Amino acid sequence: MENITVKINGMEVTAPAGSTILEAAQLAHIQIPTLCYLKDINEIGACRMCVVEVKGARTLVAACVHPIAPDMEIITNSKRVLDSRKKTLQLLMSNHTIDCFSCGSAGNCELIKLCHKLHVDDSTKYAGAMPERMFDDTAVHMVRDSHKCILCRRCVAMCEKVQGIGILGANGRGFDTIIDTAFFLDLDDTSCVNCGQCLMACPTGAIAEKDQTDKVFEAINDPDKYVIVQTAPSVRAALGEVYKVHIGNEVEGKMVTALRMLGFNKVFDTDFAADLTIMEEAKEFLDRVKNGGALPLITSCSPGWVKFCEHFYPDMIDHLSSCKSPQQMFGAIAKTYYAEKLGIDPGKIVSVSVMPCTAKKFERGREDQDASGYPDVDIAITTRELARMIDQVGIDFVNLPDGKFDNPLGESTGAGVIFGATGGVMEAALRTAVETLTGEELKNLDFSEVRGTDGIKEATYNVAGMDIHVAVASGLGNARKVMDKIKSGEANYHFVEMMACPGGCVNGGGQPRHSARTKNKFNIKAMRASALYGLDASKPIRKSHENPAIKKLYEEYLGEPGSHKAHEILHTTYVKRKINKF
Repeated sequence: MENITVKINGMEVTAPAGSTILEAAQLAHIQIPTLCYLKDINEIGACRMCVVEVKGARTLVAACVHPIAPDMEIITNSKRVLDSRKKTLQLLMSNHTIDCFSCGSAGNCELIKLCHKLHVDDSTKYAGAMPERMFDDTAVHMVRDSHKCILCRRCVAMCEKVQGIGILGANGRGFDTIIDTAFFLDLDDTSCVNCGQCLMACPTGAIAEKDQTDKVFEAINDPDKYVIVQTAPSVRAALGEVYKVHIGNEVEGKMVTALRMLGFNKVFDTDFAADLTIMEEAKEFLDRVKNGGALPLITSCSPGWVKFCEHFYPDMIDHLSSCKSPQQMFGAIAKTYYAEKLGIDPGKIVSVSVMPCTAKKFERGREDQDASGYPDVDIAITTRELARMIDQVGIDFVNLPDGKFDNPLGESTGAGVIFGATGGVMEAALRTAVETLTGEELKNLDFSEVRGTDGIKEATYNVAGMDIHVAVASGLGNARKVMDKIKSGEANYHFVEMMACPGGCVNGGGQPRHSARTKNKFNIKAMRASALYGLDASKPIRKSHENPAIKKLYEEYLGEPGSHKAHEILHTTYVKRKINKF
């Protein structure tokens, strides 16, 4: 590719042809501030924070969309540029609600960070009218407050371009513009799938998860309750980032210790239930292959994906695995098998989950998720909410010693921990399904073809003389592409893994938030996934069907995978939902 040389602040910089001024400046280690820009997702030059001077141009130009040209001379730090950026911030702050202490984005707000850098405070903002705004808390997983919205449209682009849903857009004109649903519908009345990716894109606190930490503390402090907690695999791969641990470093041991210090009666691992999911799902897959069931079998671990399928592909819900997700399987086993073993009334058990996913808040309230007669999971909180709990009680997380999960619901394999990465469920299932079909031990447990953060991955494996065609998709826009290929007959898969969030659960809507600059610079989802694959490689047992706690569960309680009792406790049903974007 041809390179172009330009001058930025008097320094020569060479960048590939087609690069923007912003990209060229990054190569020269010059930071140009942005608010609306998300690489490959939202490149619209709307916020005007990235304006720069170009010699010969009459007006300032937006660096994020303006292409470089040979011999171009650019100034990023002139008085004119800095004054323009400062005025833009002052105007944004003039109708922005200043309640930083209670804001869900406290400490991570890109708007406030820029105000600090450019010395913009409440005393310098313009006085004027406040437009009529919206506060929507109708959805179970998050709240939206347009008083904190800066109209950057990142959420709009994420919902439309990446997730392929498109329930958000600009309503009104000029000063009265607002980002909202069509016809100002409550979010709960739309086809929102609760994935939380809009929340992750938001640079302010205009979108935040519904915080339920007070409910958890209330349960822990109730002497009549037996409060247990499960933690999803991806939480350990990201929680440390809140405490400045490098991205890609897992903090499983410190997390377990922190949870125990918070006062939970038992600290368990969702990975145990991930292994259990594989046992049931592999059995279901083999039954469908042998008995002519609906193929492809499509995984059901991601509640955002499941709701997407119910809304947009209701005629294909028979392809969904009937298995509950690991979160729900864990809760069901905790309030049946575990409660019976300990002689505890399941009504006194409060089952808490810590998830990387906002859609888990919706999933826990779905119908047919109460195997014991009580909800399988009572409270679902995000990684961010757990961090708030840790901070609230003053735990010095970084300096904690490593703890270990309680048994028997804390024992897991390498197959369970990779559930958090796109392709991980597929790989875990293949490890068990291949050995079951062939009756032979796998020499290589790494199914590298389904690893990586590509949005769509396909592979074919010859197993016991049969070609098994598989596909993996993450991000609902990619899921739509795969589903359309299946419907049209273009693809003939046997087994498909779907994850609502790009990159899988490691990049879920409940994970620690990073600035656009960090996300544009690092492949965060790949770094977190690497932590999970590292844990998998270090495990003494890496196949779900070899988990001794799982074996004991079937021997003592469930009988065998796919048994009548297993179906009553571990499987669920789905509903056909209408599409309601408008």
